[in-house]
Amino acid sequence: MLIIRIVKTLLLSFMLVTAPHAIAQEETFALIVIPDTQNAVDYTHQRAEGFAIDSVDIFLEQMQEISQRDNVAFVASVGDVWQHVVADYDPAHTNRGVMPIAGIDNPYANTFINPDKTLGFEIPRAIEGYRYLHEANIPFGVAPGNHDYDAWWIVDVEASEVANSPNVHVGGLEVFKSAFGADTEFFRGKPWYVSGFRGGGSSAQIFEAGGYRFLHFAFEMQAGDAVLAWAQEVIDENPGIPTLISTHDYLSARGERRTGAGMNLAYADPVGNNSAEKIWQEFIRKNDQIFMVLSGHQAGQALRIDDNDAGHEVYQILQDFQVRGQAGLDAGQPKVTNPRTGNPAAVGIGDGWYREMVFHLGGDNPRIEVNTLSSHYDSDSRGLASYAEWYRAAEQPGVSDAQFNDLDDYTIELVDFYARFGR
Repeated sequence: MLIIRIVKTLLLSFMLVTAPHAIAQEETFALIVIPDTQNAVDYTHQRAEGFAIDSVDIFLEQMQEISQRDNVAFVASVGDVWQHVVADYDPAHTNRGVMPIAGIDNPYANTFINPDKTLGFEIPRAIEGYRYLHEANIPFGVAPGNHDYDAWWIVDVEASEVANSPNVHVGGLEVFKSAFGADTEFFRGKPWYVSGFRGGGSSAQIFEAGGYRFLHFAFEMQAGDAVLAWAQEVIDENPGIPTLISTHDYLSARGERRTGAGMNLAYADPVGNNSAEKIWQEFIRKNDQIFMVLSGHQAGQALRIDDNDAGHEVYQILQDFQVRGQAGLDAGQPKVTNPRTGNPAAVGIGDGWYREMVFHLGGDNPRIEVNTLSSHYDSDSRGLASYAEWYRAAEQPGVSDAQFNDLDDYTIELVDFYARFGR
């Protein structure tokens, strides 16, 4: 379902006195969004495990390309950096009573719980990829996805509340913080790294571009009240500047603020987690300086625009290309049966796709040009004649090829940006 945006006409005669400085002409910069890369980093998708190619090479090429792009001001990762986890429960959760169901085997124990490969292959290769950004001195933030948590286990939740059991819960961010915590090589001592909540499971960064200072939050999945309280403190200390949030699970491919199937963390553990709708209602819409939310987790793409309590637009954007597997097919990797549809499908490895968001600020037409690029195919989405043929059926089966292309290549008119943040 396409989301139809009604563009509102606003008179922007008066600029805020808090403008950072006057801009003589239009300036541009790029914000890069890295969607879920877990399938490319997955140790089972490498030649050593019988896969047709080393899919991790696609991830590393992607990160290298991003690090070498011109005019990149910031890189936001929406999580699921790697695939496997290290444990089948989290002590901090069990101490609060969020327990595995007694007597029921964890169906993911033999599928996603593999400490040796997680710590020995996937995380080191993920760090290798992000080191390209580090060495290029590009500020970035990483929001942990469900695959980046320490543990997965099955909790006692009504199936009707989580849609498509099993009822999976996740917990623990110690392994994630060993790679992307506040005290790691990536962030320690960086002037643009503002703060890390409880060591960096969630984090905040400030970057400068286009004549503005921007505040970025990387929220843990379905962030709880404690995370939001910390974030509010950071906002209060940095008032009035344009603010973005990256978080793993927020928007569906139909543009709904709802969790992905089978992982309703907020229902299983309302003390530690909030739903996307609650985060919107109780935090985002009340903070006028938040103008954008980026997310992944749910395969596909979507743009949703809502007014906040001040009557200003908030751009909520999904990008998740993890199920794309044409690169494997090209190399001779056979299709597998999709367990949800029963149809043959490519093994998802991402194919090197990521988002480029080019901001145009300072001129009379402030806007963001959203492009979808592949380092593997050395092309943008419209540059491949077979783009919709390859990917539409798995991501947006209800739209036409032309509509599918429009979901990955479009322009956002920043109709109230100057009124909110000055010019």
